[in-house]
Amino acid sequence: MAEYLANALQSVTLNSPVLFTASIPCTKGCIYHEDETGIFTLRGITNNCFARYQVTYNGNIAVPEGGAVTPIALAITVNGEPRQTSEAIFTPQAVNEMGNVTSTAIITVPKGCCFSVSVRYIDATANDPATTPTPVIDVQNSNLVINRIA
Repeated sequence: MAEYLANALQSVTLNSPVLFTASIPCTKGCIYHEDETGIFTLRGITNNCFARYQVTYNGNIAVPEGGAVTPIALAITVNGEPRQTSEAIFTPQAVNEMGNVTSTAIITVPKGCCFSVSVRYIDATANDPATTPTPVIDVQNSNLVINRIA
């Protein structure tokens, strides 16, 4: 198990990852991350056909002062592609109103391969062409836990 944290308030632009500043890292070499970045590498180190990880994110998100109050979302991404089932949406009633979101994904990495994983601010309004997403959101108290489950 590995845990990554970012407690300070950070501004995250659309399609960019949340940055993590501190960690309790994996000691087996299965997960690689550099502090102050938002990209994680999950490695397929296994004697079987694949390695399986459970990735869980929890944090607070808000539309900052001057932003448009629209639904906002974070999602766990694998190799740059958002896992749609991991999309966590919050619809604030006003700017600077924090809402807590949680997301989980099971990621299977083939033996000998590596996948990059991140938590990104994605467009929660993609299905509504009349709504423009706010270009930046505030993210605070981020916690990402990665468990090797198989």
